[in-house]
Amino acid sequence: MRHHLLDKVADLVDENLFGRSEMCVQFADLLRLALIHLKLDARAALGTAIYYSGGKEIFRWSHAWVRVGDEVIDGNVDSLIENPLVPSAVRVAPYWRPITATPSDRRLREEHGRGLPPDSDVSNIWWPELRIWLDKEV
Repeated sequence: MRHHLLDKVADLVDENLFGRSEMCVQFADLLRLALIHLKLDARAALGTAIYYSGGKEIFRWSHAWVRVGDEVIDGNVDSLIENPLVPSAVRVAPYWRPITATPSDRRLREEHGRGLPPDSDVSNIWWPELRIWLDKEV
């Protein structure tokens, strides 16, 4: 179900002219809403993602992800290859596991106290569609 949920969220937010990689805040917010709907204590996190290759830092940028208990969900990173600002050496896969086991290809530094900005597409368009899909799938 995890893969199906990430794919569905990705499909919904993939409307940006410059690709889904620019949609990490919306991706995190929509995924957060879905997980809360599924009775999980989810919250979105904002901060800096730092990517590594061969132990060396190769790129960092502002990013959003989701936390559920001791797990982190960094689900929109498969789209980084679409973004011309991201070096081609950044090759990371989505990750949904304990934060203590985060792969060595990335570090997520949360800026505590920052909330997601409201997004009318998330709340008025994508969330109602995703809620209907969830109620049929689960």
